Amino acid sequence: MSDENKDKPLEEAQGLNGEEKLQENLDEVNTNQRRPSFRPGDSADGVRHQLTGMYQDWFLDYASYVILERAVPHLSDGFKPVQRRIMHSMKRLDDGRYNKVANIVGHTMQFHPHGDASIGDALVQMGQKDLLVDCQGNWGNILTGDSAAAPRYIEARLSKFALDVLFNPKTTEWKLSYDGRNKEPITLPVKFPLLLAQGAEGIAVGLSAKILPHNLGEICDAAIQYLNGEDFQIYPDFLTGGSIDVRNYNDGLRGGQVKVRAKIEKLDAKTLVINEIPFGKTTTTVIDSILKANEKGKIKIRKVDDNTAADVEIQIQLAPGTSSDKTIDALYAFTDCEISISPNCCVIDDKKPKFMTVSDVLKASVDRTKELLRKELLIRRGELIESLHYASLERIFIEERIYKGRPFEEAKNMDAACEYVDERLTPFYPDMVREVTKDDILRLMEIKMARILRFNKDKAEEAIMRMKDEIARIDKDLKNMVEVTGNWFRLIKEKYAADHPRRTEIRSFDTIIATKVIEANQKLYINREEGFIGTGLKKDEFVENCSSIDNVIIFYKDGTYKVVRVADKVFVGETERSKNEKKKTEILHIAVFKKSDTRTIYNVVYQDGKNGPYYMKRFNVTSITQDREYDVTQGKPGSKIVYFTANPNGEAEVIKVTLKPQPKLRKIFFDQDFSKLMVKGRGVRGNLLTKNPVYRIQLKAHGGSTLGGRKVWFDHDVQRLNFDEHGQYLGEFQSDDLILVVLKNGDFYTTNFDPNNHYEQNILMIRKFDDAQVFSAALYDASQSNYLYIKRFCFEKAAATRHQNLLGENEESRLLLLSEQVYPRFLITYGGADDFREPLEIDVDSFIAVKGFKAKGKRVTTCEISKVEELEPLRFPDPESEPEETEQEQEQEVVELEDNRSRTEIEDELTGQGTFDF
Repeated sequence: MSDENKDKPLEEAQGLNGEEKLQENLDEVNTNQRRPSFRPGDSADGVRHQLTGMYQDWFLDYASYVILERAVPHLSDGFKPVQRRIMHSMKRLDDGRYNKVANIVGHTMQFHPHGDASIGDALVQMGQKDLLVDCQGNWGNILTGDSAAAPRYIEARLSKFALDVLFNPKTTEWKLSYDGRNKEPITLPVKFPLLLAQGAEGIAVGLSAKILPHNLGEICDAAIQYLNGEDFQIYPDFLTGGSIDVRNYNDGLRGGQVKVRAKIEKLDAKTLVINEIPFGKTTTTVIDSILKANEKGKIKIRKVDDNTAADVEIQIQLAPGTSSDKTIDALYAFTDCEISISPNCCVIDDKKPKFMTVSDVLKASVDRTKELLRKELLIRRGELIESLHYASLERIFIEERIYKGRPFEEAKNMDAACEYVDERLTPFYPDMVREVTKDDILRLMEIKMARILRFNKDKAEEAIMRMKDEIARIDKDLKNMVEVTGNWFRLIKEKYAADHPRRTEIRSFDTIIATKVIEANQKLYINREEGFIGTGLKKDEFVENCSSIDNVIIFYKDGTYKVVRVADKVFVGETERSKNEKKKTEILHIAVFKKSDTRTIYNVVYQDGKNGPYYMKRFNVTSITQDREYDVTQGKPGSKIVYFTANPNGEAEVIKVTLKPQPKLRKIFFDQDFSKLMVKGRGVRGNLLTKNPVYRIQLKAHGGSTLGGRKVWFDHDVQRLNFDEHGQYLGEFQSDDLILVVLKNGDFYTTNFDPNNHYEQNILMIRKFDDAQVFSAALYDASQSNYLYIKRFCFEKAAATRHQNLLGENEESRLLLLSEQVYPRFLITYGGADDFREPLEIDVDSFIAVKGFKAKGKRVTTCEISKVEELEPLRFPDPESEPEETEQEQEQEVVELEDNRSRTEIEDELTGQGTFDF
């Protein structure tokens, strides 16, 4: 923070109240301190109240000064006082050449009653914004946080933009400087929403301002839209680049929030590169946050290299076996690669702090610009009228030879001569633009004979006509100030917008769930006998990998279950039911709990009460209160779970139930399929399995998922897959299905449908991969003189880290059109010297056969092409015609089913998996 935002009570008191008032107050304090604490007839409370009132006044004065004169920018010109004084000083010093910053600082101290450090810091900050100050030398680096060189080594001058929009002494309101020796502007006549272009940040007493910078060209566009009565929106733009989510920007008003992310790219499978960083952060702070997250085990990296020079380049080497996609999400979740900024648009308006929206600031600035332009036109018009008035008088005075009359030559004094000239000019007064005064006549008397001899009537008439034409144009502009102001902003945009392109990409961010991206770098253990779980029980039974922020779900044999937080060691070997029944319970299942997980299905058989019937149920647990116990059973004493499985993808097995032999019980064995049960809530009773005593329940056959494939969507806003019906629907995916991604440059690759995958911005097509799907492409083949080719092919599997290209090895080849229609039709339109030819329509299916994607294809023409379009197909495949399975395929399928069934039964016999004995 610069000195302009630091508290200096003594200086503030001097600047606000003057040295006399400060000394008077200090004398009063010293007098009160010397006064006895209590004297007869005095009131101790009176002394205390006097001091309290005095300090209260001081604090209010100090707070008002800091708010109005130091920390909060002014709405009229967008400057804090120190910034305004720096600009005024630089204008006074301006001769087109660079000035030493030390010289500028010293000159500014004539107007700013503070030390040189605060002025120098403020100037460096303005110079680093690359808008108003043209810098030379080492001005520091906003990317790395490096400070600027000493003021004696660096130089500055006003930028052309500053000279265009900041200054006009004729429209500036002035006041005396703090010592009365100089004049300084109250506010500069800024003809641009400078506050939004630069941004501002300051901390006052009980008040703060944080206005984010915006793009210069977009401000001009918004100003023109406002002048035309159209709706507009502007969003922040930062010199550090990155991307920004503005969904909660709230037009810059306090209470809003924006998220800013670094730009992270994959250099290869094991290396990530950060090319742009969030606003307000430096490469040092970003790297420090990455190293801290690595130390805490939230991400898993090998090392970080900072190669930043003119541009940001932070290389992150990943540890072996680490997912680059997951690491990117973890960087956003746990480091400064993603930050939240809360804007607070607070400005000084009419000597009071005021909270406004960014749109209101722009409207007020545009209205002020229009008024300043109107004032400039009025001032220019007044100057032209004076020039026209005098030029007309001068022409009449010389042409009519008024200076040669006898009364003029024999006049006794100047008054008599003036009366004679006034009398001679009287017939011409009706043609004057204003009334002729004695000062005008005295000015005519000062014309030298040399000028009279050089007078040219034609040139005089031409000059008068030019002035009249300009006055007419000004009168027209004054009647059309909206158009004049719009043209002013168009001029500013044309001159300067190209030098200030948008650097921060506006996009929507997906919400990253920390538990899904944190590295599972810890191991969860359980001691079943003593009833402890934790990451510190390294000598006990291993459960699975976990992270420090995970939750663990535990199911007990007595039917209760709960969720606890991962810790080094925590006791979980007792439940409320086991306490009440005074018996030990057994842990059946323990696993990392995934909130909102609808795919993990629990298949359970439980006995309702000590001698009650047996029920079976299927349910999931999507949300639960931590450390609170829940019950799978109906809660009767003696209830217990007799069969339990946790199925990550909704699998439903077949169980074999063996009953205890009883008289009149004919059938003691029967099978039950969990797939016949619906997945319901965890609190339902379930379906009756049997009322007879059960001897044993065994797993007979593993079942498939009853939830079907996962429906997958691709959200183009965030470039992510999701299961929440956002974006483009890609289809229903089984576990081995893949995603096909085709890029605009012809590259393609396949990935799984993990929602943590990252995808590029230049995607041409994304869909479910089908190795039998035929595609048709029109392309320019650079290896064949850029002639137009058409090819038909099927895509093949390709790793995301090793892209294939359907255009061939020549990087100059270009893809014009890619179609997934079965019977596509292309329309070729000729251009250039061949535009006289009739368009060519091609039935692609008849034109070329299906070949590999590496084939060159078939040449269409050597003529110049204007465009290639896809026409509506004339025929479609019959949806009912599906290829029949051969006898060999059917036999193979039967054999596989038999092998699977026999293998399952063998596993049951050898391992006894899923078996409970009673």
